[in-house]
Amino acid sequence: MSLVVQKFGGTSVANAKLIFNVANIITRAYQEGNDVVVVVSAQGDMTDELIEKANEINANASKREMDVLMASGEQISVALLAMAIERLGFPVTSLLGWQAGVMTSSTYGSAMITRIDPGRIKKELDKKNIVIVAGFQGLSQYYDVTTLGRGGSDTSAVGIAVALSADLCQIYTDVEGVYTADPRLIAKAKKLDAISYDEMLELATLGAQVLNNRSVEIAKKHNVELEVLSSFVDVPGTIVREAANVEKMLISGVAKDDKVAKISITGIPDSQGWIFRIFSKLSARDINVDTLLQTAVHGDRRDIFFTVKEDRLDDTIEALSKFCESIEGASLTYDKNVSKVSIVGAGMQTHAGVAAKMFEALFTANIDIQMIATSEIKVSVIVARELADEAVRTVHNAFFTTMD
Repeated sequence: MSLVVQKFGGTSVANAKLIFNVANIITRAYQEGNDVVVVVSAQGDMTDELIEKANEINANASKREMDVLMASGEQISVALLAMAIERLGFPVTSLLGWQAGVMTSSTYGSAMITRIDPGRIKKELDKKNIVIVAGFQGLSQYYDVTTLGRGGSDTSAVGIAVALSADLCQIYTDVEGVYTADPRLIAKAKKLDAISYDEMLELATLGAQVLNNRSVEIAKKHNVELEVLSSFVDVPGTIVREAANVEKMLISGVAKDDKVAKISITGIPDSQGWIFRIFSKLSARDINVDTLLQTAVHGDRRDIFFTVKEDRLDDTIEALSKFCESIEGASLTYDKNVSKVSIVGAGMQTHAGVAAKMFEALFTANIDIQMIATSEIKVSVIVARELADEAVRTVHNAFFTTMD
């Protein structure tokens, strides 16, 4: 007998028919003799609908009250799923995040899990119950409901798997696994049998919408084996595990992130720690800078260009506009019409010329590269947003032309 944690996303429980489909998947695992804990997201587009409802009342509602509202979506999902499992004749208990022992920091809207006390879950498992847990939520030290940010149900599932020392954590979604590119964009994208934690973490961070990057970090830290698979098609998925167990490919995937913005600050004096002061102001607001380019000194001035998440653009401009105005000769501009296209693969560490192959493909397709960032297992470029889909197709074809 194994202990299995299963997570189902919002598209998997979007309506009554799909809820019963998920209930059948869960009860099948239970009938096979497993202890089963399930983590569920809010139904379909409910999170977006709740945000719309909030905006109708108060577009500037406090983050605390937004978390109270946002957490209600998962409460509906766990109750409905538990009712479906009851109807199928199986013992089941639904738990909210705080009832499942999920404790978090107090950062509303993007809280971090601080600890999980699995005592209540274990008691329910000892009663031979299937346990359904509301994902995406927890309780702060001040006994306030908190949410974990977009994709937080993945983080909930992996965190619970760690707390329970689960044998497997399955992430059910609307695709059959992890692909070499988004199969909705690239028809010939290939599903991977396995991928390393590091590669999956890079892909998740760079825009692949299969797994939340925080969940992959937790899985890697605690060596939790993940399986990404479909709740709609009964086929094996993609295993996410240590690199030593994964057959090395030159490139594992191509990812696209449209939710970025480029900041340009020109005419900065090449003295007095101006660049340090700029990025200190961003750090003070917890704004993460991604791709960064700094020009050589021209005269006594230099220019810097960097990207931030698009939803932090307003905060970035607010943090820097007055400061840049105070620097004689400096100018601050931004561009929201950009995207980040990336290739990821552990094989880059032992194969030269990977970046050159990517750049050649983009050059041949007349796609201008605005910025570049690299690491041991990734290369990212910033391109015009209207060219991003073509860039993904071009790069994917360059590396995967021999695939069926």
